[in-house]
Amino acid sequence: MAPPPPLVDDVTAEILLRLPPDEPEHLFRAALVCKPWLRVICDPGFRRSYRDYHGAPPLLGFLHRLMVFQGDPPARFPSTTSIPEFPHPGSGGRRTRPLDCRHGRVLIHMLPGFLVWDPVTGDRHHLPPEPEEIDWLIYSAAVLCAADGCDHLDCRGGPFRVVFAATHEDKDIILASVYSSETGEWSLPVCLDNTCEIYARHTREARADGPLGRFYTPYLQPRRGALVGDAVYFTVRRGNAIVKYDLGKDRLSMIDPPQRYVHGIAVTAMENCTSLGFTCIQGSTLYAWARKVDAEETAEWVQYRVIELEKTVPVTNPEDELSVVGFAEGVGVIFVSSGAGLFMIKLNSGQVKKVDEPGEYFSVLPYMSFYLPSNGGGHDATDLPHNT
Repeated sequence: MAPPPPLVDDVTAEILLRLPPDEPEHLFRAALVCKPWLRVICDPGFRRSYRDYHGAPPLLGFLHRLMVFQGDPPARFPSTTSIPEFPHPGSGGRRTRPLDCRHGRVLIHMLPGFLVWDPVTGDRHHLPPEPEEIDWLIYSAAVLCAADGCDHLDCRGGPFRVVFAATHEDKDIILASVYSSETGEWSLPVCLDNTCEIYARHTREARADGPLGRFYTPYLQPRRGALVGDAVYFTVRRGNAIVKYDLGKDRLSMIDPPQRYVHGIAVTAMENCTSLGFTCIQGSTLYAWARKVDAEETAEWVQYRVIELEKTVPVTNPEDELSVVGFAEGVGVIFVSSGAGLFMIKLNSGQVKKVDEPGEYFSVLPYMSFYLPSNGGGHDATDLPHNT
C-alpha cells in the first residue's frame, strides 16, 4: 500500500495555526517533525497569521515585586507553561529589581540604571539612571511599546518608552519622567502637587487624620502600573488613590478609587484595554470595577464583575486572607495570593489555576509574548528558554 501523499503547505499551516499559543512547546515539537513543517512555521506569513488568529499574546511566565520592608524576591522567572523558566538577569548574584513586563519586554532596575530585555529574542537595552531631580523615596515604573500604529500582538525590536514615577524623598510631591529609546534621554520631570484639586484634597484629608497626619507622605506603591489608552496609572498607599500620568499631555493628575479602605488591590486594563479597572477582595469575594478612560475626570466607577472565591481558591486555614496581587491585560487574568500559593483567575470564566507555591507576593509582573521557532535570528526550533 502506497504511503499517503504529504500535506501541502497551505493545509499544514491551517492545522498548525490552531495549536495553542499558551503552550509553545507544541509548535517547537511540530517544527522538529520534518523540514517542510519547520519551513511553514518559520515563514513570516505564518507568524503573522498565527498572531492574528489568536489575538492577545499568551501568558508565558511572571516576575514579581515586593514591598520595601519585604526586600527583593528570589531571582526566579517562573513559567506558567510547560516550557522551562526563562533565565533571570539577577541569577548571577547581581542585585536587580523587576519593575514591569509589557509588550514583550521586561523592565529591570539594575541599581543603578535600567535594563529593557526581550526574553524570547534575548535583545537587551541598557538605560541610564533616572533624572537627578527625582530624589526618590519609593517608586514604580512601566515599559511600553512606542511604535506608531502597533497592535501590540508581537512587539519586537521597535522603539519603546519607560515611565518612571516616584514619591520625592523630602517633598510631599510625586514626580514622573519618561525615557525614549529613540532619543536615548529622559524627559524633564513633571510634578503632582497641590495645584491638582483632587491631590490637594487627598493631602488635606490625610493631614487631618490624627496626630500623625501632619507627617503624611504620598507614598507611591511599588505596584505594577496599568496602561490604558495614552496613560499609565499607579496607586498611592493611603486610600488607594490613583495617580495618572498622561503621556500625550506630559501631565500628572489624581483619580479617586471606587474603594478606599481595602488592601491587596490592583489597577487593571479592562474591556479590551479601553477602560481603567480596579480589583480587590473583601472577605472571599472578588470585586472588579471599570471606568471609561475617555470620559471626563468626574466619570463614575461601574461594578464590572463579582466572583465568589470561597470554593475556588484553596486556603490553608479559615483565617487565610486572599489578596489581588496582579493582572494580565488583554487576556482577562488576575493573580490572587493565599496561604496555599499563587493562583491566576480568568475573569470571564472564573477558571482558577495554581501557578506558584506559597510565598510573599505583592505585585505580580506577568510576561506575555508569542514564542515561535525561528530559522534565522532569535531562537531556532530546538532553542527553549534555558538555552537563551
